[in-house]
Amino acid sequence: MTKRHDDAQLLDMLHRRNEELETLVQIGKTLTSTLDIEELSNLIIEKGNLLLKARAWSLLLLDDVSHDLIFDVVVSDVTTELKGQRLPMGEGIAGWVAQQREAVLAPDVTLDPRFNDCLERQVGFKATSVVCVPLQIQGQLLGVMQLVNGEDDEVFTHNDLTLLSAIADYIAIGISNARNFSRVRELVITDDLTGLYNARYFDDLLDVEIARAQRFDSTLSLVFIDLDFFKLVNDNHGHLVGSRMLAEIGQLLKTRIRTVDYGARYGGDEFVLILPQTSKKGAYDLVCSLRELVRSHVLLTEGGSEIRVTASFGIAAYPIDADNKIDLIRLADNMMYKVKQTTRDGVLMA
Repeated sequence: MTKRHDDAQLLDMLHRRNEELETLVQIGKTLTSTLDIEELSNLIIEKGNLLLKARAWSLLLLDDVSHDLIFDVVVSDVTTELKGQRLPMGEGIAGWVAQQREAVLAPDVTLDPRFNDCLERQVGFKATSVVCVPLQIQGQLLGVMQLVNGEDDEVFTHNDLTLLSAIADYIAIGISNARNFSRVRELVITDDLTGLYNARYFDDLLDVEIARAQRFDSTLSLVFIDLDFFKLVNDNHGHLVGSRMLAEIGQLLKTRIRTVDYGARYGGDEFVLILPQTSKKGAYDLVCSLRELVRSHVLLTEGGSEIRVTASFGIAAYPIDADNKIDLIRLADNMMYKVKQTTRDGVLMA
């Protein structure tokens, strides 16, 4: 009888190990399925929950600026209001795990001095058992993963801690891959001097926005901008100062336009703006404020000199002025050059 009992236990253990290995293999495959951090985390949690029964799963990511933990993914049948909330470093079990970079298994939270009742307010039920592990890759802390169970749920064990640590490693790899991809993509599509999009990506964006304007029967405005007498800045102060001026003007444009607008460095000292769902009148109002912003901007050299520039602006709108990309670019560009050939420091609409 004892041998049969031992054999049955061994078979159960082997069956569970097979399930664990199969789940981890599936989680590994999930890493190649998406580069969206939230989608990836949800998929991995969904598979992990087959092995780790928890009433609440939380992925908290580290804010590199404030060093708070932010609830990024929350899977719970009780509350979904946690997403986006912040947890100070060092607060509660999750905050301690992030601060110390050590995993915690708390089978009974009432016996753990790191536990505080803020967790119960967050998850919406009385917490009795918690397991929490850090998310790290190459020595860099990304956040923590925390599982919480209540009074009628199973108590977490050391085996759960081991499994969650393995799952956290997969999520850390996925987050790192997604962030690296995002950085590489930004390098490909942005101008490294100004932080605006580059001319090649601008061309793709304009195709997309014209197609969207056509589909929804809306207006799109295009603005060309060229700095006046910029050659004199380079000639009188050097190319390093000229590059600083381009970078600062690029940032002025970037911070002034809406989040739905696009700014690009078109080449040299020329910039271009795509303003979706914007009439020529709306574009003109924006450009007038940009013109004053550029005129009032002062660049201070190391020698204490103050440098100012002005800019010439040209505006054209789709489909009022042109019903295709080539003509729209040509018109906005021509308007800008007419300003440069006459008054400079002005605005002209097609």
